[in-house]
Amino acid sequence: MANKIVPNKLVIPFILITSMFALWGFANSVTDPMVQAFKKVLELSNSQAAWVQMAFYGGYFCMALPAAFFVRKFSYKTGILIGLSLYALGAILFYPAAITEQFWFFCLGLYILTFGLAFLETTANPYILSMGGKETATQRLNLAQTFNPVGSIAGLFVAQQFILKKLQSDNIDNYQLLDEAEKIIIKTSDLMVIRDPYVILGMVIILFFIIIALYKMPQGKDRTEIESIQKTFKILLKNKNYIFGIISQLFYVGAQIMCWTYIYQYAEAQEISSQKASNYQFVAFILFFFGRILGTYLLKTINAGSLLMIFASFSSLTILITILAQNIIGLYSLVLTSFFMSLMFPTIYGIALQDLNENVSKIGAAGLVMAIVGGALMPKLQGNIIDIGGYAVNDIKILGVSEINFSFILPLICFIIVILFGKYTSKK
Repeated sequence: MANKIVPNKLVIPFILITSMFALWGFANSVTDPMVQAFKKVLELSNSQAAWVQMAFYGGYFCMALPAAFFVRKFSYKTGILIGLSLYALGAILFYPAAITEQFWFFCLGLYILTFGLAFLETTANPYILSMGGKETATQRLNLAQTFNPVGSIAGLFVAQQFILKKLQSDNIDNYQLLDEAEKIIIKTSDLMVIRDPYVILGMVIILFFIIIALYKMPQGKDRTEIESIQKTFKILLKNKNYIFGIISQLFYVGAQIMCWTYIYQYAEAQEISSQKASNYQFVAFILFFFGRILGTYLLKTINAGSLLMIFASFSSLTILITILAQNIIGLYSLVLTSFFMSLMFPTIYGIALQDLNENVSKIGAAGLVMAIVGGALMPKLQGNIIDIGGYAVNDIKILGVSEINFSFILPLICFIIVILFGKYTSKK
């Protein structure tokens, strides 16, 4: 049947590649709580701890374009295998990092891990699009992306049950006041707790590598004439829709990571432990999952740009409440933001590439993956705002609200930019 979303002969390859979407969702969500964990264990400032996200999302920026060039020249399967290799290597590096107890070593592991994720994201999206007819390509990609929040939920569960619950430093109110001998014992124990899930993850990734290496995957390689790199970049730079899409994606990803990373600091301001705060993030991920399902359904009847503008407008409203409400209502509103964020990444991705042919899209996709660097830059800026008054998250007030509340003005600005992109594309 020509109109099948996934042809029968490609069901198993589709399932294997779709699992990649869950794998990078897992890595994203298990890393978010690490900012708070490293802050406590290693006694870092909010800004210093944000180097976790800088390393994690910086890897996307550095490797996305090389990955796109590689996939353009070789096969999708080879790109997937390289991505899995780097993913596993970065995760396993947490073992020597825990032994040395050096923060930079953990960041290096995350940096290499996201080299792998950049390869996977740059490769898996166009690979899924190629697994069937063009008329069902968008449906196929949306179906695959539904598994991303499933991985996110699993990652947060692991972080909650196997990391945050076991951190001794998180259960001590005045950890900074302990003597050095006690701190050394607790630090060594907690870094081992952080290490173990990543090392196990690395082993799981190696298993995926073996399965995909042994299974005969479809080539999915476009054999038509490929434009020169210079011509490809010229086409992309002239496409206003694409350029605006990259800008919007950069700010959207920044907003998403800020909302998910600093939910712990927002909860801390209300004297809620990291372990309990992870329950709120768990709910946020579930809302994100159902928001993506609803958004995919609504796209059948509502213009993509218009729906993006609507969802971004609601996100702006919930973040405004987060800024102004200095109680549990603000935390609830921050959690609700995830429902409206759910539609944004795939919709911006799809709109930005919709006018480009397949070969140009392979390089264009790299630009959209590089835009994930917003998840590195924005949290660092937010951490600087939170640190204005000192180590705590609510040392001072800025414009009548605590510094943690005020810091969420950054996600608000990001969502306004997404609104403008939605409005621009809806008019087109």
